[in-house]
Amino acid sequence: MTARFALLVTTLLVIASLSLAADKLPPPADRKIDFAKDVRPLLEKHCWGCHGAKKQESGLRLDSREALLRGGDIGKVIAAGDSERSRLIVLVSGTDPQTVMPPDGPQLKPEEVGILRAWIDQGSVWPDDSPKKEEKNTHWAYQPIRRVELPVVKKSDWVRSPIDQFVLAELEKRGIAPSPEADRFTLIRRLNLDLLGLPPTVEEVEAFVNDSRPNAYEELVDRLLKSPHFGERWGRHWLDMARYADSDGYEKDNPRPDAYRWRDWVIDAINNDLPFDQFTVEQIAGDLLPNATAMQKLATAFHRQTLTNTEGGTDKEQWRVEACFDRTETTGAVWLGLTVGCARCHSHKYDAISQREYYQLFAAYNNGDEETAVVPKSSEDVAAYEKAKAAHDAELAGITAKLRAEQAKLGDAFAAWEAKAQAALAESTAKPLKLHTLDDLKVESDGNVTFTAQKDGSFLASGPNPNSATYTITGKTMVAGVAAIRLDVLPDNSLPAKGPGRVAHGNFVLSEMIVEVSPTADFASTRKLEFAGAKADFEQADKPWRAADVIDGKEDTGWAVAPQYGKEHWAIFALKEPLAVNGSVFVRVQLRQLYGQQHTIGRFKLSLQTGIEPSIALPENIQKLFAVKTDQRSAEQTQQMLDYYSSLDAATKTLAKQFDDLKKKEPPKPELTVRVLLQRAKDPRKTFVFRRGEFLEPLTEQEVVPAALATLPPMKPRDEKSAMADRLDLARWLVSPNNPLTPRVTVNYIWRQLFGRGIVASVNDFGIRGEKPSHPELLDWLATAFRDGDKSVQPWSRKALIKRIVTSATYRQASRHRPELLDVDPQNTLLARQNRLRVEAEIVRDLSLDVAGLLSKKIGGPSVFPALPAGITDLSYAGNFKWTNSTGEDRNRRGMYTFFKRTAPHPNLTTFDCPDANLTCVERRASNTPLQALITLNNETFLEASQTFAKRLLSQPLTDDAARLNQAFRLCVARVPSDRELHQLTQLLTANRDFYRVHQDDAKKLAGNTAVSGLSPDETAAWIATARILLNLDEFITRE
Repeated sequence: MTARFALLVTTLLVIASLSLAADKLPPPADRKIDFAKDVRPLLEKHCWGCHGAKKQESGLRLDSREALLRGGDIGKVIAAGDSERSRLIVLVSGTDPQTVMPPDGPQLKPEEVGILRAWIDQGSVWPDDSPKKEEKNTHWAYQPIRRVELPVVKKSDWVRSPIDQFVLAELEKRGIAPSPEADRFTLIRRLNLDLLGLPPTVEEVEAFVNDSRPNAYEELVDRLLKSPHFGERWGRHWLDMARYADSDGYEKDNPRPDAYRWRDWVIDAINNDLPFDQFTVEQIAGDLLPNATAMQKLATAFHRQTLTNTEGGTDKEQWRVEACFDRTETTGAVWLGLTVGCARCHSHKYDAISQREYYQLFAAYNNGDEETAVVPKSSEDVAAYEKAKAAHDAELAGITAKLRAEQAKLGDAFAAWEAKAQAALAESTAKPLKLHTLDDLKVESDGNVTFTAQKDGSFLASGPNPNSATYTITGKTMVAGVAAIRLDVLPDNSLPAKGPGRVAHGNFVLSEMIVEVSPTADFASTRKLEFAGAKADFEQADKPWRAADVIDGKEDTGWAVAPQYGKEHWAIFALKEPLAVNGSVFVRVQLRQLYGQQHTIGRFKLSLQTGIEPSIALPENIQKLFAVKTDQRSAEQTQQMLDYYSSLDAATKTLAKQFDDLKKKEPPKPELTVRVLLQRAKDPRKTFVFRRGEFLEPLTEQEVVPAALATLPPMKPRDEKSAMADRLDLARWLVSPNNPLTPRVTVNYIWRQLFGRGIVASVNDFGIRGEKPSHPELLDWLATAFRDGDKSVQPWSRKALIKRIVTSATYRQASRHRPELLDVDPQNTLLARQNRLRVEAEIVRDLSLDVAGLLSKKIGGPSVFPALPAGITDLSYAGNFKWTNSTGEDRNRRGMYTFFKRTAPHPNLTTFDCPDANLTCVERRASNTPLQALITLNNETFLEASQTFAKRLLSQPLTDDAARLNQAFRLCVARVPSDRELHQLTQLLTANRDFYRVHQDDAKKLAGNTAVSGLSPDETAAWIATARILLNLDEFITRE
């Protein structure tokens, strides 16, 4: 009974609201309504977010005619053929104050409500969603690029470029005049922000404003295009599309410390204006180019930016396939402007992309595997290396000349040694090995370690286990001819994991072995023994940790045995010369274990060995030379023997050591090992269509090979003998002269960056569901110019395209709002003015730091860690990532160099709409939220910028407040303040002075360490507060 009553009340309320609202409704449109053109865009924009396929508020769905007629929880929302009695119209018209739809975002305009009314009155016609095959194939974007004629315009004196003719022709059709050219203050700031992402200096503004030459603007454009910061600005756009990040993503989200090297490649490529076709080929298939260089292989890291799942228990094949899906869909979005991902599970509902065609593109990536490649760190590092290497080589040449002169005198001595060594090798091969123990053996250690002698002569450590330790073994021997020291490390049930080490997993690291002999037990005088070589039964491979590293004189190397724990191991250390014993000699051996983290030996046995294996009697390369007869050795082999002997002969020993030491100091090549995409060399994979996109369900009867979409020109293997195409063929197909999409999509993307809106507004969708171009002839003219170039411009030049656009009168227009165009062209699609654009997240920060004089202009290099609010990285998996704030110059690098951790990105970036780097992003959408103002007002970085900006102003030799405020305003927004603005700033400064003069504690807190000689904290704080407001002006973070 209660439910029926509630339903009755609801029904009566609805009827009442309909009756009351009927008189207030906008009238129906007086024309025939086209659902696809008129109605669908309104529903998609205003309704489908809450009432679509993914979400159905109040049980109401509005993305199909059937669902619309069915209604929702409150019943039907349209009355067939009667818009006046349709609840949907009341809700969207705003005539019912209790419920207005949509609840968020812009409301429908009266004329838009009128369109919906007319559509309902005309029968709510909803044609089949699926475009016909003919429509798909004849879609404008798939057609060849046309070479269009320039239109004739009346106002020809306004035209500076062919671009302007296309724009002006559309304006004149509608009787609209273009906006006047922006003033020079605006133009130089606009160009600087668009091309560099940095503000112009006051001096640069002054020079340009006062430069009356007709080519001054073009010279400014050329200067900015040549700036190394151009590559940073436009490289950041490309990083969005490449989904660049410094971490793997998913739960563990491990860091990628060397990912930045590909970012540097992008900056360099754009600065060098690498033609876009080559830019494309190298990133998709640089490894497949003939004689591919390290840098061309590095370029393929574009498709290494995919997420990587390193969680335990994952299926590696699943995530390899997921990466291939991502690469396929990113390629489709970036170069083709198509939503190819919609065809992964089934043929595309709207565009002419079958599921089979999706997997044909997928096949090109299916045999690309992530591998490592060695690449130079940076061009600056390479230049520094080459300089250091030249100096080193010169010094080495000098010592080499001296050594060669001394070696020429060795003649007989060298021959005698060679004969003796040859005989010793033969003897060591025949002579049996014997082991001997030291007499009166004693073992001690720092760190209070206790040693217990075992029956087999070994010693077992117990008691405290320090992080690092040195074991000292002393004793005496009467054995003559000791040729080596042998160390056995042994397992024991009392040790963690049975040892032989004392750390939890049973490993150890022996860093250094020092052996000394003395004629007396107190070791008052000692002689340190030198080693010739070392050998072990097993050596840990990952560094590696070798026995030879125990005698290399370096404390950060050593011998270890992971993963072979709980087993017996041995190492033999050969002496350079057998130990001579006259009666007896005292021996002291130090086992230095300096790795730390308790990696000490748990049980060991030390022995002296007579007789020596040939493999460690001499270095391996010298042994091989002894196998070659003297008269058959090359000059190089003879020199190797002589160099080795020089290290033994008293006459050349010192010089030979200098020679060896200097060779070891050769500057290391500035190289990095990075992950890139390389073609699978063996066992190429077959590619099949996956049922519903499920990698575990390949349709083996539907094998595919790399091929193009059917609506576009075919993709052919470059080698006619090849059975199928590969990634290189795909890359060349994308930029082939016959492919109409890549030039159009690329030109449109660049246009969007310079106007805030593409010629095709749906930058990410050139398909059936995407927007049609506002100026189709202009799009094709630009695409042709970009692709083909001309006599003065190389094809595919990004810089030339940008110069064409920014030197046009269209680009130079003022951005001032024109109320008279609000009804005619509310979105400014006709380009009767420029658009005001808020700068991107990274640039918001860069501007404040630059104006304050803090911004580092260093280009490239590893990512940095600017100040981060507490707790952000606590979100990391198992606390596996620690954010240590950068110091010095790195603290204030440009925003694009901020370390980007996918699961915990810097909030300053995300709040200003930086993409999450999980998927390709071809268009950033700007939001406006209170959080943004809170960040620019209170965040540590922006507060520090305000403090330093104030200090900069107060430190300049300016005469009065007005001069300082004028300078501050010009630093922030380039232009000179109006009298009214200067008056308001003066009032603000005065109010701040009054406040902080009374609130001294607040003044000291705000001033912090911003001490200015001769000024009180309250005066400093007043200027900081004023600077803070200037850095929060809307105009400051807006490109006019």
